[in-house]
Amino acid sequence: MEHTNTKFDIELESLRGEATGMAGLVERQFSRAIRSLLDGDLDLIAQVLEDEAEVNRMHVRTDLHCNKIIATMQPIAGDLREIIGVLHMNNDFERIGDEAKKIAKKARGLRGRTLPLSMERLDSMGRIVSEMLLAAVDAYVRQDDTVAAKLKQRDKEVDALRDDLTADLLRAMAQSPENATECLSLVFVVQSIERVGDHAKNVAEYVVTVVSGVDPRHPRSMRADD
Repeated sequence: MEHTNTKFDIELESLRGEATGMAGLVERQFSRAIRSLLDGDLDLIAQVLEDEAEVNRMHVRTDLHCNKIIATMQPIAGDLREIIGVLHMNNDFERIGDEAKKIAKKARGLRGRTLPLSMERLDSMGRIVSEMLLAAVDAYVRQDDTVAAKLKQRDKEVDALRDDLTADLLRAMAQSPENATECLSLVFVVQSIERVGDHAKNVAEYVVTVVSGVDPRHPRSMRADD
């Protein structure tokens, strides 16, 4: 949307840059966390944990920026929806960073141990979730409200993988109690990967609200700006 207020345009564009910058950071953080699990790379693990501090700083900065724009410029309609959408996305990005940190810590604990599950399956699940996150951010950049429905279907695929992997890990733990620590650690990793997929789906759903004014979580409800 074009405005006569050039200062507002600058602020909004700056906010978009902050949102996409944070998105890029947490996507890299998540990818590194999965890779550290597969490779046991201590440098990657350290990088993921270091990134967490920057994610937290960006989270606070973007949150304050959103509130400043709302308080000082009083945006309305689609502009207000976008700023509120960024507030929501900002929280989801921060939680993705939290999940990446959890995975990296588990990778550190599992390093050098014999694992009761093929890492290829976890890698496959991680790749799907990374693709979901990239698609969600791209939907925001392009203001594409069609992506949410696609990610809803992919999220079901991720949920099915989570259920299958968890069942296999619990079965392995029952058969080999001596591997209980490794099995439980991987169960937590699987849960973290699935949660990142949920956050990616959330981001795409916020785009629907920004573009159309309808909350896709409650399609029969009133428009967001009614």
